[in-house]
Amino acid sequence: MFQFFKKSASKDISLAENAQKKYYKKLKWQVFISATLGYGFYYVCRLSLNVVKKPIVDAGVLTESELGIIGSALFFSYAVGKLTNGFLADHSNIKRFMAVGLLISALANLIMGFTGAFLFFAICWGVNGWVQSMGAPSCVVSLSRWYKDKERGSFYGFWSTSHNIGEALTYILTAVVVSYFGWEWGFRAAAMVGLLGALMISLFFHDTPESKGLPPVNKDFKKVKTSTWEEQKGVLKNLNVWILAFASAFMYISRYAVNSWGPYYFEAAKGYTLTQANSLVAISAVFGILGTASSGFVSDKLFKGRRNAPALIFGLMNVFALSLFLLGPKNMWWLDAISMVIFGLAIGALICYLGGLMAVDIASKKASGAALGIVGIMSYAAAGIQDIASGYLIENNKSVINGETLYNFDTITFFWIGAAILSTLLALLVWKKT
Repeated sequence: MFQFFKKSASKDISLAENAQKKYYKKLKWQVFISATLGYGFYYVCRLSLNVVKKPIVDAGVLTESELGIIGSALFFSYAVGKLTNGFLADHSNIKRFMAVGLLISALANLIMGFTGAFLFFAICWGVNGWVQSMGAPSCVVSLSRWYKDKERGSFYGFWSTSHNIGEALTYILTAVVVSYFGWEWGFRAAAMVGLLGALMISLFFHDTPESKGLPPVNKDFKKVKTSTWEEQKGVLKNLNVWILAFASAFMYISRYAVNSWGPYYFEAAKGYTLTQANSLVAISAVFGILGTASSGFVSDKLFKGRRNAPALIFGLMNVFALSLFLLGPKNMWWLDAISMVIFGLAIGALICYLGGLMAVDIASKKASGAALGIVGIMSYAAAGIQDIASGYLIENNKSVINGETLYNFDTITFFWIGAAILSTLLALLVWKKT
């Protein structure tokens, strides 16, 4: 198994310089497109549960607390996997690493489409979380291996739109499938998308330039004095990386509050139908594409490569959007839509900045996966805690009067908005380093 995932051996350079440039350009675009679409398909297999939560509760299959525990199984296994697989990705054949992860994720979704048992759900979703953590490190390592320092920020931002592509596909297409065919088909449809993505990655995602007979792109890969393990140890000792990890953790609470429970909140608190509720959350995913795609470009071009000022701006936008979402009145679709537009723009950019790019910027390129792993374990541990806490708070602050279920979301509002504020404040602590 270790041999199968081992980083590809280098091939001798046989092409002339002009032929090298042409071949490199072709391969790096294949890597970028397959990484972006492939990781988007990862998200379809990760978010399928979020679409079917209300139908599952309405069918009496599972309760909100049980769904919170199931959701946290993914986040906790993903958190540990993000750290472990982040370190492993620096040493791995990322093409095989990423393809196998998505294949197993698709199979886990397929199995869940044929059962309703709580324990079985939790186990499958936990396995899904682990293999999901093989996706992002592979993509980030590919950007470090295939893209030069001066262009990495922009392409990191463009790649990060994969989150939003996956979210949009999930909240629109999967919701429509569930509306017509039932909650089981939410998992089955996600499985089909995942299998297609695994095939695409196998064909068009490439390991290293050196394995294709091309010279290394970045100077960090030309160094022979320090090993990858030594560079990774340096990342572990970097206080600024850990501060960014905590800032990302609180941002992920607010992010997955909307992704995991946003459709449920729109249905329970504001009276929307399943399709309407998921369509509103899909708006945040669509506008997240714009926020994420422009984030690296904005910081590279407008702020000369500094991420601190735009991170603060988008952090404040996140706080405002959540306040509008949670404190706004009922029966005002346009206001809820505006809150999702602002949230999408903000969270899309913050995923790029706090979720990886700022940490990767201050770490060695040979340890990009390690830097992402540290941020990832904190982020998804927080997301897992959020899922349990949110499920518990929703279930224990509702009451049934004369057959009608009434919800009180006051505690949830404090929890979600407070996390966004703390994230913004923590990011300010690394202002001079980013």
